[in-house]
Amino acid sequence: MRGARHRGWGPADFAWRPVPGAAGWRVGGRAAGVALLLWLAASIAPAGAHAIVIESTPAANATVTGPDVTVELRFNSRIDHQRSRVTLYLPDGGSRPLSQASGTTPDAIGAKALGLAPGAYRLRWQVLAIDGHITRGDIPFRVVAP
Repeated sequence: MRGARHRGWGPADFAWRPVPGAAGWRVGGRAAGVALLLWLAASIAPAGAHAIVIESTPAANATVTGPDVTVELRFNSRIDHQRSRVTLYLPDGGSRPLSQASGTTPDAIGAKALGLAPGAYRLRWQVLAIDGHITRGDIPFRVVAP
């Protein structure tokens, strides 16, 4: 190639050009993108899960017979019992912590509230789920005389 000169590399050499059959790659790219989004959604969902009460005794806004009331809160996930607590708020505005019963399942807290006079009470719970999130809530209920 005598006399041939190299013209060097320019922007036109790196421009995107359609390639025959490239449409198939675009469809495959879309499928890969959708698969990636589904995988991300599936992997993120459990991380956002918090322990929420799915069943309680007494139930929210229930009327129960006193003076002794059994308390049981069941959650949608396992909880750390040592770092979780239940407090009973009394009709006079005071409060007292409830000791957790031993031998409860990993997704529940049990306790006993003794000597309750008739009136409106509120259970305030705070739990640490095994995913590391703290959640809390209130369960109001009413005690009546036997």
